Formats: sequence, structure tokens, C-alpha cells
Amino acid sequence: MTTSQQPPELPTPWRGTPLIHSTLLSKHAGCRIYLKLENLQPSGSFKSRGIGNFLLSHLKSANAEDRHKTHFYSSSGGNAGLACVHAAVTLGTPATIVVPMTTSEYTMNKMRAAGATEVLQEGASWYECDQYLRETVIPLAKEAGDIPVYVPPFDAPDIWDGHATLVEETLAQMKSDGTPDAIVCSVGGGGLFCGIVRGLEKAGLEGTSVLAVETEGAHSLALSLEKGELSTLPAITSIATTLGARTVAPQAFEYGQRPNVTSVVLPDHAAMEGCVRFADDERIMVEAACGVSMALCYGDRLKRYLPDLTKSSKVVVVVCGGSNITAEMLSKWTAGSKE
Repeated sequence: MTTSQQPPELPTPWRGTPLIHSTLLSKHAGCRIYLKLENLQPSGSFKSRGIGNFLLSHLKSANAEDRHKTHFYSSSGGNAGLACVHAAVTLGTPATIVVPMTTSEYTMNKMRAAGATEVLQEGASWYECDQYLRETVIPLAKEAGDIPVYVPPFDAPDIWDGHATLVEETLAQMKSDGTPDAIVCSVGGGGLFCGIVRGLEKAGLEGTSVLAVETEGAHSLALSLEKGELSTLPAITSIATTLGARTVAPQAFEYGQRPNVTSVVLPDHAAMEGCVRFADDERIMVEAACGVSMALCYGDRLKRYLPDLTKSSKVVVVVCGGSNITAEMLSKWTAGSKE
């Protein structure tokens, strides 16, 4: 290919996010809490990094003609689909999203407003909607002459590498304060978790503690670790529906067995508490899938899982964000906690 035939340079579909020290959460947790504000990504969640890198990597390897015909297809409970749409629009390509029946009209409307070509709803959980995407939607797209590209929500090395940029960025932002003693992240299918482990490996910080946090009823990583083999939840029963992968990525299961990783499972009411108290303390709204990680900062929960924690310990909590949250939901959860 000559220079004149080279495809144009592609934009990066995610952004660097702030790392802030939280005085209030540090007081609650009894250590130095740093918040990595991934809720400020274009899609409203950390998914912009991983999904964005997946799309970007694919298009960089394609010629100009194939780029023009490429159509991205993703199955998602919400955030991965929204990230796919935002990244696709940034990169100038169409994106169609299939969501399960548990996804709210509010979230689907956000995908449409962001520029989705189409939003389809099928299946009781992500597993069923993903099956429908692979077996029905994508074959029809091929027949129509598209070049359909399946975008996994969490299980792909390009996605993990995108999330790993979060660690590199965090370490640069903490340079004057030293390296973190622990990183806290929520786990659905395990994409963010895999990225964090890979990012720490790249930095030579394999001993840094990682707390992998799930809600009861969406605890597919904890289930697998308990059984000693990759296992599947019979159903997702948690309110944190965007954690709704019934089986984690095999790589997440492998990483979860490392000595520096601690699996944490908290009930839904703790996730709701995390959302409400975090909104009060930091004026930031996050969905329950993120709130379960924020909940570790309250009620001495963090010390339960990090027994060597001191006031000088540095803990980074990934504020993974999420779009499935409204002021009305927070109000209901606040009222429920007072009953």
C-alpha cells in the first residue's frame, strides 16, 4: 500500500481520567483512599477503555475499504453496549447493540441517543442475548453485505489491554505519593479485573493487593473460585444487572487464584448503601455495580479484607461509573435504608 492509500489516523475513543484523594472516604475507611474517576469516560464507565481499544485495534488492522464496510455488534447489559456505541461513533463506524430483557428502557434510550444504529432486546440474561447476537443477528448482517465484527463485552486481550491503561495512568498520577498498596474493582465478566492485573504485571507490581468485588447473585468469579473450576451461575438475581455475566472470562478465573487477589462478595443492600453514601460524600452518582466497590470504604469493610491496613496505606478504588442509575433510584434506596 502506498502512502497515499494509507487509511487516515484514527482518534482514541477514551480519555484520561482524574485520580483524586478523598478526605471523607479516607476518614471512613481508616486509610488513604484515592478515587480513579472512570465515570468521566465518554460512555460514563470504564468500558470506554477496553471496548474502545478493541474497536480501535480492529480498525487499525483493516484496510480503508474494509473500514468503510465494518459494522460493530455487541451484546451488553448496558455499559459495554454504550461504550461500543460511543467508540464506534468516534471512529466513524456503525454499531448495533443487543441487550437482555433486564435492561431498562432508560439505558436503551441512552444507547439510541449516543448514536446506536439499532438497539435490540432479547433473552433473560446476557448469555441468551449474546447467543441471539451470534446465531441470528450477525449471520443476517453478513447476508446483507456488511462486515460484521463481534465485540465481546469483556473476554478479549485487546479489551484487557485497554483497561490496563488505567493502571499505567494511575501510577503516573500517584508518582509523588508512591505506588498503591491495593486496588479495588468491581467484577462482572472480569474484563476490568483482567486489565488491572495485566497493568500491575507490566509495571512490575504483581504483589499489589487487588480486591475483586461482586454482589450476591452476580458472583460468578467467587463461585468459580469456591468450586475450584470455571462455573456458571444458574441465573443473575442481583440488582447489579450490569455485573450479569453468569460465567467470568477464563482468564479472570485464572487471575483470581493468584495470592495477591482477594474475592469479595457483598449483598445488594451494601451496593445500594455504597451508591447513596458516595453520592452524599462526593456528589457523584454511580450504579449498583460500582456502588458495591464504594461500599468497602464504609463500616470497616475494607479492614476486614485488608487486615494489615493502616492510616498511611494507599488504596485506589476504581469508580467504574455506569449508566443504570437515576436520582429517583437513589431516593428510593435512601428511603429504604431508613425503614
